[in-house]
Amino acid sequence: MSTLDANYQHIVARIEHACRAAKRPLADVKLLAVSKTKPAAQVRACYALGQRCFGENYLQDGLEKITALVDLADIEWHFIGPLQSNKTRAVAEHFHWLETLARDKIAQRLNDQRPDHLPALNVLIQVNISGEPQKAGVMLADIAALAKTVHALPRLTLRGLMCIPENTDDDALLRQQFEHMQHAWVELSSQYTSVDTLSMGMSADLELAIACGSTEVRIGTDIFGARSTL
Repeated sequence: MSTLDANYQHIVARIEHACRAAKRPLADVKLLAVSKTKPAAQVRACYALGQRCFGENYLQDGLEKITALVDLADIEWHFIGPLQSNKTRAVAEHFHWLETLARDKIAQRLNDQRPDHLPALNVLIQVNISGEPQKAGVMLADIAALAKTVHALPRLTLRGLMCIPENTDDDALLRQQFEHMQHAWVELSSQYTSVDTLSMGMSADLELAIACGSTEVRIGTDIFGARSTL
């Protein structure tokens, strides 16, 4: 068994155990393999293990892999990095999901640039749940306004919320932030039938995130190993 295989199976087992502990069906939680900085060959190897959803933070790196792996027809590409206005077209044209929407302007550009022959771009609103000034994302109070904007754009589909919580070992604080996200997500899903995704939880906190209602965990290093430098 390769290191990648072993790492992947370990993460899948952790997710399964967390779902059992939370009394949730395994089908409730999707694994997003964060493949940023990793070569296309590693993505292909992970795909061969059964993984279909991959997250990219860096646009050029992601586009190169999308091109190299175009033969994998059912692979699903998520852009999970910060998105500037001058890069929206490439995301609109080549990705299936954007998980970091935080501005009306970006939503409008993505909608206008999404090709007509592609299905609507799936969008998650990024929430700055910790309120840290250096972090991207909207505040909880601003979710509703951005959701209304996205819902009105025909080439986008509002799928839910995403967050990166505070970098802390304080489980009580993390739980509080995850629970605030879960409450916001439940409220949003009651208003929009398309909302089905709450993306929160990474390698260090996936169990707690799943216990608090996450439907997608984002795992990179614990699958692919230490990040390469671009």
